[in-house]
Amino acid sequence: WVEFITASGYLSARKIRSRFQTLVGQVVEKPPFRDYCKLLTDTSDVRLRVDDKYVVQITCAFRCNGIWPRSASHWPNNTIPWPNPAVAAEVKNEGFDLASRETGAAATQQNKQATSMEGDAWAMNLTGAENVLLAGNRRKALSILKCLRDTHLDFPGTPITNYILKTLMLYECEKHCNDYEWEDNCIGDRIIGVILQLVSCLQCRRCAHYFLPQLDLLRGKPHHLLDQSSKMAWNLVRQLMLNARALETL
Repeated sequence: WVEFITASGYLSARKIRSRFQTLVGQVVEKPPFRDYCKLLTDTSDVRLRVDDKYVVQITCAFRCNGIWPRSASHWPNNTIPWPNPAVAAEVKNEGFDLASRETGAAATQQNKQATSMEGDAWAMNLTGAENVLLAGNRRKALSILKCLRDTHLDFPGTPITNYILKTLMLYECEKHCNDYEWEDNCIGDRIIGVILQLVSCLQCRRCAHYFLPQLDLLRGKPHHLLDQSSKMAWNLVRQLMLNARALETL
């Protein structure tokens, strides 16, 4: 492990990733893998092209069960009745993952020292905790939003990811705490609320992570793409607001 330690005494995600990429590269050069697998080297992440059709990313990570990050210690907000204490405890017990993956900032940073420091850092993944919060019709609404994104908001370089929609859905859950507000006859209104949030974030050029609000999910995105996405999202939400049956045809 000594070779993976930084001068500051921390375990380097970048060094772990580099060694992992080397090991995977050696494996895919051997039969039978070399006939249908190719290691992509355009980033430091371990990504494989399989059968010239699929791209698979393999990420080294540590599972941190029963631990809640200090950077998210403000959650849950005691002034908001959602989620209830039992669910909040379950979320915190779910913990998080620490993943070794290249960040967009590390890939584009001009400052070499800043790039190295970003590369050495581990990315925090709170997907499991987020999934605990999204159950029932809340998850159903998110699935509909993902479909709308794929059919109406997707284009090369789009800054609108499924994760951003998931984040905004969590904020919508805080605004509408009661289960009756998520019944089938209300889902359309909740979807409109999320897309209106999306338009606002794109126009402000900032979308705060749900658990880690100091993290901007739109950081570094080109302004012209944010503007284009904002117009597309606004056109979509207008259709939903003007036609009560729009979800049946969109």
